[in-house]
Amino acid sequence: MAYAVIKTGGKQYRIQQGEQFDVEKLDAEVDSEIQFTDVLILGEGESVKIGAPTVAGALVTAKVVSQFRGPKGIAFKFKRRKGFHKTKGFRRHLTKLEIVSIAG
Repeated sequence: MAYAVIKTGGKQYRIQQGEQFDVEKLDAEVDSEIQFTDVLILGEGESVKIGAPTVAGALVTAKVVSQFRGPKGIAFKFKRRKGFHKTKGFRRHLTKLEIVSIAG
């Protein structure tokens, strides 16, 4: 089974065809396709191509499944012995992708 390591949103993801995963929000409509050219590693069986910094001619195509917000996170600050406490919640905007093809 072919796999690849792509870079998006400042993070790296190891992916395979048919796999679904969440990334930082991408500006794309639901059911549209996105192509990633920042492929760092491309492997199939025993052969592995490692890019310097990216693999030339490699392309990963993904379909946007949904745009959503992740689970709530809490940012809590305090200063000891001062009575200062501050709580702020946040939810990250995420995009769920499904890998359609890995070429290269």
